[in-house]
Amino acid sequence: MNKEKTIQQMQAEVDAYISQFKEGYFSPLALIARLTEELGELAREVNHYYGEKPKKESEEEKTIEEELGDLQFVIMCLANSLQIDLQTAHDHVMNKFNTRDKDRWTRIGEGETNE
Repeated sequence: MNKEKTIQQMQAEVDAYISQFKEGYFSPLALIARLTEELGELAREVNHYYGEKPKKESEEEKTIEEELGDLQFVIMCLANSLQIDLQTAHDHVMNKFNTRDKDRWTRIGEGETNE
């Protein structure tokens, strides 16, 4: 497993996987439904580990990491199906946070005095 994949490499890997099937990508609306489903599964796992709802003994053991991976896969499917480069999307959102929201949060060490 290559731990140093770029977002483009991951999107290409997903595309290579999906492209081997006649059905191809689901429609954008179906992919949004899948995203909702996967987000629900992630929420359930987080609730089991950090919330007030422990798992039943009969429930399958899954991890938050696995559920995040499932969510990421579907996001990449949606992006690929719409020809969206997630690296570009990431760069746009980071620019937004670094400009519009640059003074929104208290930075670590800000406002502390050395008394």
